[in-house]
Amino acid sequence: MVYDFQLWKHVKKVPIKGVIEVKMIEFSNITLGFGNKIIFDDFNYSIESGKKILLNSPSGTGKSTLFGLMLGFLKPEKGQVIVDNLVLNAGTIKEIRNKYGYLSQDIEFGEGKVLYIIREIFNYAQNRGVQLNLNLLNNLMDYFEIESSLLENSARSLSGGEKQRLMIIILLLLNKDIYLLDEPTSALDESLKSKVKEYFLGMQKTVFVISHDKLWEKDKRVTILNWQGKVGNIYGQ
Repeated sequence: MVYDFQLWKHVKKVPIKGVIEVKMIEFSNITLGFGNKIIFDDFNYSIESGKKILLNSPSGTGKSTLFGLMLGFLKPEKGQVIVDNLVLNAGTIKEIRNKYGYLSQDIEFGEGKVLYIIREIFNYAQNRGVQLNLNLLNNLMDYFEIESSLLENSARSLSGGEKQRLMIIILLLLNKDIYLLDEPTSALDESLKSKVKEYFLGMQKTVFVISHDKLWEKDKRVTILNWQGKVGNIYGQ
């Protein structure tokens, strides 16, 4: 079967001599701790546009904290986060957050039919510039193996795997610049895990993944950021 995703036209990226890669996110001299525990100590790292990054360190070493810093939920004690040439602060936080598609581990859909909830999300003030593409919605549901009839079901009836796939679809429909995915395949079988991975790695978007699923780690298109404890500089594998 051929899936026509319209918005996602994947053209092989060929390096051009003399062209400098654009930094999408930069952590500059970040220091942050909680109580006596230092998480980041003069942390510096930059991510080029279009890179696929796997945060792969032990629990409690700052993976979710890094997402919190990028989203502006956490403020560093020192240093700054720069997103698409914008320094994250009170004046830029709304614009920066609107660049993200954030998939949390805790997905709540609220009340009502699934399609009604999707339409409501597109009516949020920050999303009104994006039109809900129903053809793309149906194609994505087909690709991620969700029956179209589910759109008429109550959100209360959704399984964990259905919630996860539907939220992924909604984020893709919103066509964000940067995707932050926290355990995006945890509730899926091996076939669907592979489909999610292939879709995101095939996009020319910047993607961050927190996952314990080995299929991300094994893919050579992914840059692995792995650290054991307090970090200053992180070096990708």
